[in-house]
Amino acid sequence: MIGNFGKWLCMALMVLAFAGQGYAESPGDQTLSPYFYIENGDPLVDRFPLKKTEVVVGINGVIADVTVTQQYVNDGIRPINARYIFPASTRAAVHGMTMKIGDKLIRAKIKEREAAQQEFQQAQKEGKSASLLNQQRPNVFSMNLTNILPKDVVEIELRYTELLIPTSNIYQFVYPTVVGPRYSSQKEAEAPETDQWVKNPYLKAGEEAKSAFHMAVQISTGLAIQEVTCPSHETETIWESDSMVKIMLADGAPFGGNRDFILNYRLAGQKIQTGLLLYEGREENFFLLMVQPPERVQPADIPPREYIFVVDVSGSMRGFPLNTAKTLLKQLIGQLKETEKFNVILFAGGSQVMAPASVQANTTNIDKALRLLDNEQGCGGTELLAGLERGFALPRDEAFSRTVLVITDGFIEAEKKVFEQIQANLNRTNVFSFGIGTSVNRYLIEGMAKAGQGEPFVVTTPEEAPVAAKRFLEYVQAPVLTNIAVAYEGFDAYDVEPIRIPDLFAQRPLVVFGKYHGRPGGVVSLRGMGGAGAFERIFNVAESRPADQNRALRYLWARTRIARLSDARFRGNPEADTKAQVTSLGLTYNLLTQNTAFIAVTEEIRNTLEPVQGVDQPLPLPQHVSNLAVGGGVANVPEPELMLVLGAMLLLVLRNSLKIYQNRPGRGTACK
Repeated sequence: MIGNFGKWLCMALMVLAFAGQGYAESPGDQTLSPYFYIENGDPLVDRFPLKKTEVVVGINGVIADVTVTQQYVNDGIRPINARYIFPASTRAAVHGMTMKIGDKLIRAKIKEREAAQQEFQQAQKEGKSASLLNQQRPNVFSMNLTNILPKDVVEIELRYTELLIPTSNIYQFVYPTVVGPRYSSQKEAEAPETDQWVKNPYLKAGEEAKSAFHMAVQISTGLAIQEVTCPSHETETIWESDSMVKIMLADGAPFGGNRDFILNYRLAGQKIQTGLLLYEGREENFFLLMVQPPERVQPADIPPREYIFVVDVSGSMRGFPLNTAKTLLKQLIGQLKETEKFNVILFAGGSQVMAPASVQANTTNIDKALRLLDNEQGCGGTELLAGLERGFALPRDEAFSRTVLVITDGFIEAEKKVFEQIQANLNRTNVFSFGIGTSVNRYLIEGMAKAGQGEPFVVTTPEEAPVAAKRFLEYVQAPVLTNIAVAYEGFDAYDVEPIRIPDLFAQRPLVVFGKYHGRPGGVVSLRGMGGAGAFERIFNVAESRPADQNRALRYLWARTRIARLSDARFRGNPEADTKAQVTSLGLTYNLLTQNTAFIAVTEEIRNTLEPVQGVDQPLPLPQHVSNLAVGGGVANVPEPELMLVLGAMLLLVLRNSLKIYQNRPGRGTACK
């Protein structure tokens, strides 16, 4: 034991000795991870070309049309190439982009990703100005601009649409404003092009942002609106009528571009908009069916359940997110029945399990779990996959139905491997996910729940934890509707999405997209089993008329099919089979996908002599996220937090010497 103690103590003393000198990895070992922006380099180059982002949202019924305008200005005296990483909704169907330089407006074209990249590189060589929009993840985009001349003002306008589906009669619109730093254990030299965005500079926590953010939303429902709330930002609300309202950021409010913009609204009388929407296009016709499920009825006899709580205690969770996670877990575990079982796995660079097998949810074991979590402060990498694998491998009592709950901010880049692991265990376990924080990785949070046939939750404040815990327990005890089937009589529907409707846990409408031939007629029926028995809804198609205002259905249908094809890779379908289909859908419906990109190029050559400097726009850290979320070595940690880091490391020394705590922090974090 003394030998182990001496070994770990020496390692800690080495960190103390070199704390002021930073941490360096050899080029071959350097991991793909974000880093802090440090003001240096050529002072004649503008390092913050993005000056302003303006977002205008129009919500009509259940469809949101979003216009995002990014303004780039080169205030330096040298031409630059700029890259900006930004998020979007996981449901966004991006269908348009324009580039404006001075008084010249260029409409971007959709092309295959590789072809667009080649055209962009050629424009760069020729001295033409160009912009390139790529999808790195369904919720992470990259904007590249080349040959931005001194004093150039470049405006990029993006247009997308998404469907708003209410839960428990509440509609929610979310606009993510910043991509949180992603933990990665990949070596930078070996990482594919689609992951290189992870290595992006960040401003330190509390550092003033260098760009402005503006947001304006108009809701027009056709039905009376009961209330509108914005829990994330200070806003001003203007009521134009009982069914139309405008919401905008309040003058003088703090910077709003470091957290998700969340807008909730409810219709009068707890109503929601359901029924059949139709759109007749030139070549194809589309429909959208929204059906309100029955009221939840709790069955008297609930099968015994086992809950595995997989909790993120990594560096990015330090402070506010981890404190919120602790509050949530206390609510979840504290409400379990003594007839149920549970276990807790804490993961960072490694993982720690509370017990070798799940234990009864009695007072003694619940207190033990809460003490285990209370000792955590947040440090190390984010090896979620290893934590999940450990949870799935725990001994299983076949008399209990197992549910895994993942609690994390989702700041990792290996989402696909996580989805694959969940899919591989789907016949034995369902997964619910809780995203903690103001700018969580919703692609991961929503994707885990979708892969595990569960439900996603996002908790942005400690006050929301009790509500989320209550909703989860309601959901997991009994689905709202099972054995769901849709039938079409006299209505020539085809290419329907989804192909199979899974059991519905949440109190939200069922949504079916599709195309149809000929004149709309006949009936559409939806059947299933609810808590009170058989459930059926029948819709007379002739009562719905095609409307031009429903043109977004074209994009929404294609986006839904693209999402399913992408998910199919996690169920064993070869990636090559889905790539061609996704590419074809993107090109046909003018949509940004993982295989297509928007490209805009000026006709004239604008830069004939000057060499061009590359610039990656630094991002603000999401609100309440610690500096420990960003890698690059302890030299990047402010002195107060450095002392906390070293104190945490000494604690790890003692734990390791007693063989109590096993944790191998991954590279790319501030806790080495």
